[in-house]
Amino acid sequence: DVTEIEEKEAQAKQEEQILKEQELSNLLHEKRYRKALGLAISLDRPHTVLMVVKAILQETDGRKHLEENIVRLRKDQKEAVLTFVVTWNTNSRNCHEAQAVIETLLKHEAPDSLLQYSGIKSAVESLLPYT
Repeated sequence: DVTEIEEKEAQAKQEEQILKEQELSNLLHEKRYRKALGLAISLDRPHTVLMVVKAILQETDGRKHLEENIVRLRKDQKEAVLTFVVTWNTNSRNCHEAQAVIETLLKHEAPDSLLQYSGIKSAVESLLPYT
């Protein structure tokens, strides 16, 4: 019977999730945005990533800090942020943050590099009507 083993694994995953969420909360409180961004992306939390972006933009020289943080992300993290941005851009409350992230990606990524992103075609098609 593997039920007990599966329950223990599920409980361990849940505990790990709770620890990561607490770590994310601590990172935001300490204004360690780069790590917070990475953790929120790895947890697949678009709303939390948006909150981190908003917090960065509210800082003095927010755009500059946003660029520094976005540029340092790995390619897979940038791809995830791009998919989040597509959703954010459709809402007028979040479109300014979405546009700031798009601007940063376009400014710091070569066109050939952007074309290598998975889902770039559908992302661009979705962004065009709202941009």
